[in-house]
Amino acid sequence: MRKKDDLVLESFAVGSFRCNCSIIYSETTKEAIVVDPGNDLEQIMGLIKERSLDVKKLLHTHAHFDHIGQSAEVSRLTGATSHLHQEDMFLYEALAQQGSYFNQPVAKTGEIHSHLRDDESFSLDSSGLKEFLHTVHTPGHTPGSCCFYTDFFDTPVLLAGDTLFQGSIGRTDLPGGDSTQIIKSIKTKLISLPSETQVITGHGPETVIHKEKSHNPFLS
Repeated sequence: MRKKDDLVLESFAVGSFRCNCSIIYSETTKEAIVVDPGNDLEQIMGLIKERSLDVKKLLHTHAHFDHIGQSAEVSRLTGATSHLHQEDMFLYEALAQQGSYFNQPVAKTGEIHSHLRDDESFSLDSSGLKEFLHTVHTPGHTPGSCCFYTDFFDTPVLLAGDTLFQGSIGRTDLPGGDSTQIIKSIKTKLISLPSETQVITGHGPETVIHKEKSHNPFLS
C-alpha cells in the first residue's frame, strides 16, 4: 500500500492469471479509480465493498481478458465509466472468444465510455486531486496498451500493465503484438521516467525503472 495525505494506492493480484489490479482512492470521500479490474468479479467487488468505495472510473492497460474480463459487470454494479484505448477495441469485441480459448469465464462486453489518449490525465474530483494520474500510450504488447503514471506519492509510480516486467517485457505473440514496437515504447516512454519510479507490473513482482534500465536483457 502507498499513501500520501488523503490518497491511497493498493495493488493486489486478482483472477485466474493473477493480474495485478490497482485501486486508487481518497480515504475521506471514498471516491476511487480502479486500474485493470481483472476477471474475478467476486474478488474485486468484495474489495470495493470492504472499503466502501465509490468507484468513478475503470481504467484498462489493455484488453486481454485477464485484465478486463469482468469490467462490464463492475461498471454495471458501481456506475463507473470504463476507459480503453481505441486501438484495443478489436480485442475487447473478441472478449468472448478470448475467454473461450483460455476456458475462462468473462462478462458480456459493455460500453466503453471513452477512449484513452496519450498524456490524458485523471482526477478524483470530489477530493480535489486534479490530474494526478497520467496515461502513457505504450503499444507493443497490444496496439492500445497503456501505462498510468503518477508523481503524487513521495516516490513516482508507474502502473505498467503487461508492457514492462521485472527483467522482462510483455509477450508479443498474441494478436496485435509487435516486438519492435514494445521495445520502442519502453525505451522512448518508460526508461526516460525518473530512475526511482516504482513499477507495478501487470503480473508478478514490482520493479524500479533504474533496475530495468541497467539489467533488463531485452533493453540492452
